Amino acid sequence: MINYSQVPSPCYVLEESRLIRNLEILSRVEKEADVKIICALKGYSMWSTFPLVGKYLAGATASSLNEAKLARNEMNREVHVFAPVYGDDEIDEILSLADHITFNSFSQWKRFKEKTQAAHVSAGIRVNPEFSTVETNLYNPCGKYSRLGVTLKEFKPEELDGIEGLHFHALCEQNADALAAVLKNFEERFGKWIPQMKWVNFGGGHHITRKDYDVDYLIRILKDFHKRYPHVQIIMEPGEAVGWQTGELVSTVEDIVHNEKDIAILNVSVSAHMPDCLEMPYRPTVIGAGNVSEKPYEYRLAGDTCLAGDVIGDYTFDKPLQVGDRIVFFDMIHYTMVKTTFFNGVKHPSIGIWTLDNRFKLVHQFTYEQFRDKL
Repeated sequence: MINYSQVPSPCYVLEESRLIRNLEILSRVEKEADVKIICALKGYSMWSTFPLVGKYLAGATASSLNEAKLARNEMNREVHVFAPVYGDDEIDEILSLADHITFNSFSQWKRFKEKTQAAHVSAGIRVNPEFSTVETNLYNPCGKYSRLGVTLKEFKPEELDGIEGLHFHALCEQNADALAAVLKNFEERFGKWIPQMKWVNFGGGHHITRKDYDVDYLIRILKDFHKRYPHVQIIMEPGEAVGWQTGELVSTVEDIVHNEKDIAILNVSVSAHMPDCLEMPYRPTVIGAGNVSEKPYEYRLAGDTCLAGDVIGDYTFDKPLQVGDRIVFFDMIHYTMVKTTFFNGVKHPSIGIWTLDNRFKLVHQFTYEQFRDKL
């Protein structure tokens, strides 16, 4: 268990034992269902842990040239790539790094088919099953007018020559029952072409490491798919499930001001350091704090940028907060670290690991030069 008093502030700190727990669950699915699970870097990119991740998972999936470089250089297992578009200035290098590449349209496939085949990279086409139970539109890849994936109406079987895989993605933080529903729609629309494929990528959004996730049901779904298409490799690419509940964001109360209510200003920013809380949106859990009216002392927790809306939310505590108190935000590794910015030039949280031998290891401390060079 992390001793937060030994962690500098501000800092993202991952607990190695919790990461291993997640990886063991994912590895069980890989083995029992005979599938490949790869880490989606858009959700979890803490590359200092990639040697460990690579011991359990088949590789990583990238959504850009930079992520492909990171996957190849730091994990060096299988590299799968999907991006909505590829440009002439990057495609050659992407193909030099990738084992699989998925195209978002037949026009992109036609444009880069010759180069892909010359590079001996396995090519796939992303399809849109036109069904999803994702409630947040920002995260729904199958929403109305989605640019992601080819719909059945726009599908071009005559251009499948050289295509070895189909790729769909329609989930976001969901259980196995959601996958079952999406898979049914996927097969109804595109099932006739599955037997001629070498692989099908089930995308991400599988919340496999969450406590209430039905892992046994997932394994049954995957085994049943294998029975229907025995020669087709299944690929899954969760990101959040890798980093789920593996670590926290440690912050400090720097000041307390009053404007009708007490407001604690922290040395972190929700807009710069926890943007997923605004995008999803969700209210992050603070260790030891309660909801409004749950505990006797209420504070609005706010960030340290000049953005008026840099507010995390209202929380209650057992005793009054003081300048210097630690505020620890739970589950801040996945889909948080990957989205941070240097907005307003405020201090960026460091990155660290709480190791298996119960010590803190500083991985990275951000510098002025990094802020400067970004601009």
